[in-house]
Formats: sequence, C-alpha cells, structure tokens
Amino acid sequence: MGAGAVSPDPQAREAGGDAALVEKYLEHVRVEKRLAARTVELYALDLRKLSASAAQAGVGLLRVQNAHIRRWVAQMHGGGRSGRGIALILSGWRGFYAWLGREGLVSQNPVQDVRAPKAPKPLPKALSVDDAVQLAELHDESDDPWLEARDAAMVELLYGCGLRVGELVGLDVRASVGARGWIDLQGAEAHVLGKGSKRRSVPVGEKALQALRHWLALRGEASLPALFLGRHGTRLTPQSVWQRLRRRSLKSGLATPVHPHMLRHSFASHVLQSSSDLRAVQELLGHANITTTQVYTRLDFQHLARAYDAAHPRARREPGKS
Repeated sequence: MGAGAVSPDPQAREAGGDAALVEKYLEHVRVEKRLAARTVELYALDLRKLSASAAQAGVGLLRVQNAHIRRWVAQMHGGGRSGRGIALILSGWRGFYAWLGREGLVSQNPVQDVRAPKAPKPLPKALSVDDAVQLAELHDESDDPWLEARDAAMVELLYGCGLRVGELVGLDVRASVGARGWIDLQGAEAHVLGKGSKRRSVPVGEKALQALRHWLALRGEASLPALFLGRHGTRLTPQSVWQRLRRRSLKSGLATPVHPHMLRHSFASHVLQSSSDLRAVQELLGHANITTTQVYTRLDFQHLARAYDAAHPRARREPGKS
C-alpha cells in the first residue's frame, strides 16, 4: 500500500468478504448443483437481503447468530411477509450456511432451528343461504331427466346432511351386511361410514327425501346396491360428483364453481348460524375433535359482521365521508 493510503475499516473489509462469499456460493449452486437460472436468481435476492440485514446489525455473514436470524424473521413477519415467503427465504439461508459449514468457515448453522411463522389456515369456502338454495332448486330442462334427478338428490344430501363426497358415493339404497352406508327413507336418516371408520347417522330433511324418492323412481332396479349410479350401472365416483356439481353450479348462474366440500362447509355454517350449537354441528359432521368444528365459528362471525355492516345505522358511512 502506497504512502498516505488509508487502510479500509474492518467493517468495509468484512462487507467485501461477504460479497465474495455470496458469489462463490452462487457459483457453487449454479455449476455444481446445476440449479435453474431462476432458482439461482432467487437465491441471490435472498442472500442480498441476508447481507443487508447483517450489515445493518454490524456483523459479517460469518458472525451471524441464531438470535439475529430470529429477529430478522420477526421483522419480515411484522412487515407483512407471508409465512410461506419467509420459509422460502430461510431455506435459501439454511443452504448457504450449510455450505459455509462444509467449507469450514462456520462451526454451526444459525438458521438450523429457525422456522417460519405458521400461515393461518384459510377459512373454508361456503355458499350464502340464497346461493345454496338456488343450486338445490335448479331444474335443468336441457339435461337428461335421469341425470337431473340424480344430481338434484346428490346436492340435497351434500347440502342437507353435510356429507363428505366419499360418504355420499358409499351410500346404498338399503342396509345390508358389509354396506358402508345406506339411506333409511322411512326413518329419514342417512347412515354413513366416515373418517377413521367411524359410523354416524344424520337426519335427512323433507326436501332431500322428496329428491331421493324422485331419483329412486327413475333409477329403478339395478344389479348394484349403490344409491348413486353412473350411466353404465357402476357406482358413481367422487370425480364424477365433482364434475357434475361444477356443471350444475355454472348452470345455476353462481359466480364460483361449487365442489362437494363447499356444500359440507355451507351446511355446517348455516346450521351454526341458526342454532349456535357447536356440539351438534360437530356430531352432524362426524368430527372427532371439536377444535376442527370451531373454524365454522369464524365463518359465523363473518356472516354476523356482514349483517351488521348492511343493517346497522351506525355501521354505514355517510355519503361524502371516508
């Protein structure tokens, strides 16, 4: 170094060393691991974020500790980044420090035991009461009467009893040895085999009974005991139910295609709105644990909040005011 030259400060030297480490690691994943160019680009972005956070904390990448990583995760979460996004960043950082460890540059991986915050479970999608009734009451005159009657009965059972699609297609026309489930028209009950081979009985409403009687009259005798049959006389599959329900929902003019579990969610939400009896809903759905059922209290609160916003005079904003 020439006379009068000022040696760079330790932090600047460390920053230069950090940049070189990152470049060497990116070269490693690009050449030796042969990762895709887009993946390498994302790694580079995440490691630049790591370098910037380390610089702001006054430490180099080789001196980052577990506490630093946890603090930066908290900052990202507080800034609105999703749990999934943070998990991806941590995965990149973890790989970088694993490589540094193999190179003998760090003694422990500061990211090893750090996990991203759990993402909140999304609320199940449920139809409004009006949309559910609109779907159930659709009469598609352009469809084959046999298919129309069958599909109407399926919708009434899915929405009226809260059945899973597997429980629906497992139903037989009557009880028999080895039957997974069956319909008792006389007793107005559906007996189903649910998850964990747990049996339960659920009441069948009058509308569903009417739809079932109409379907059974057209179904006629068959070699199989299955309640719902396909055109070739075989037991209907869950995939066929999905397809037919999607078709029916579009025909009825609903904005969102409906799937079987959406009708189960709608059943639970609407019963809870009317009764507020969480234990009863748990029994009807066949949930082993009531915490699984409690998600519908959040749906119920959403319903109440919308009703408040629409009806309460103190909830509505005056024109011209924000």
